[in-house]
Amino acid sequence: MPEKIDDLYSFDRMIHEPARLAIMAVLWACESADFKYLSMATGLSKGNLSAQLKKLEKEGYLQITKTFKGSYPNTSAALTKDGRKAFDAYRRSYLKLAKELS
Repeated sequence: MPEKIDDLYSFDRMIHEPARLAIMAVLWACESADFKYLSMATGLSKGNLSAQLKKLEKEGYLQITKTFKGSYPNTSAALTKDGRKAFDAYRRSYLKLAKELS
């Protein structure tokens, strides 16, 4: 049993943080999402969401696109290929551990 708990330490810490995990999970389910949708879906404040998006972008897990809808700025995010791969590995590891512990 202790070796299974040690598996927690192998999880991707960039994804494992709750705010970033929520962002990754939302983006996993869609092609891309705009800032307003991500804020509503994750419950994160604008400032926290912005900070977490920047960290995930810096890690190479997502791409941020800034455009305009009419005359209003619009920021959207999408998982990169590396981001999808990393989240899939995280998800599989988490599910495997949950199954082993049940």
